[in-house]
Amino acid sequence: MSDLVRYEVRDRKAYLTLDRPERLNAITAEVARALRARVEQADADPEVHVIVLQGAGRAFSAGYDMKQYAEEGVDTQGEVWDPIRDFTLMKRNTDDFFTLWRSLKPTIAKVHGYAVAGGSDIALSCDLVVMAEDARIGYMPARVWGCPTTAMWVYRLGAERAKRMLLTGDTIDGRTAADWGLVLEAVPPAELDARVEALADRMASVPINQLAMQKLMINQAYDNMGLQGTQILATLFDGITRHSPEGRWFQKFAAEHGFHEAVKWRDGGRPIPDGGGPIPTREELDQ
Repeated sequence: MSDLVRYEVRDRKAYLTLDRPERLNAITAEVARALRARVEQADADPEVHVIVLQGAGRAFSAGYDMKQYAEEGVDTQGEVWDPIRDFTLMKRNTDDFFTLWRSLKPTIAKVHGYAVAGGSDIALSCDLVVMAEDARIGYMPARVWGCPTTAMWVYRLGAERAKRMLLTGDTIDGRTAADWGLVLEAVPPAELDARVEALADRMASVPINQLAMQKLMINQAYDNMGLQGTQILATLFDGITRHSPEGRWFQKFAAEHGFHEAVKWRDGGRPIPDGGGPIPTREELDQ
């Protein structure tokens, strides 16, 4: 697990680095477990006041590893679907991501490149998100085969803009995300490291107990608004989206033609057949 999420401590700050750069830090169950272990390690370290989460290579995280889950069909059940089996699996991942929110110490996501699909779930589980202006964030599986299990879009954006994102599956850049209030701020890419360092240093000078009490108080307001119940519903819906007729159609499409071809169809605005249907042929894709 130490190879999946690197860990470093300096100057009262723990740096957690998602470390699958060759896959754009794509998420697997093992990555989720490793992330939780690292957050808990930082939370238990009396030398750490602030946790900074970042991604190695060209992106923060491009979401779940779709070569594994879509093309190979890992964790896609057969025609007789057990929703609680799926819920148990996905809720564990959600809870692993949400250790960033539940930790007693503040967490900052430093986003460059992409924080999309499941990668946006991880970023939005942090207390604060700072993005490069040219980075992209969004939840494209809202078009088919997914529902954001952490449910943080509505809590950060409000109903209308959350609907704008999740009813289209569009992505937005860092500037727009900051303007909308989805993230704390967006800065030029060359300034991202320095801005996150300055913010983390400012909080790191505060006693741990003060940081913990402020964070617990603010988080409790979200719990009072039903955050945990919303996440249960979202996680159940995520399983349904992947096992609906349309979800099965999409997974079979990816298995037959590759995930990138399936994404081109999904994100290009071509209709996804209600109730599923035949998988497009190679000739239809070429057209």
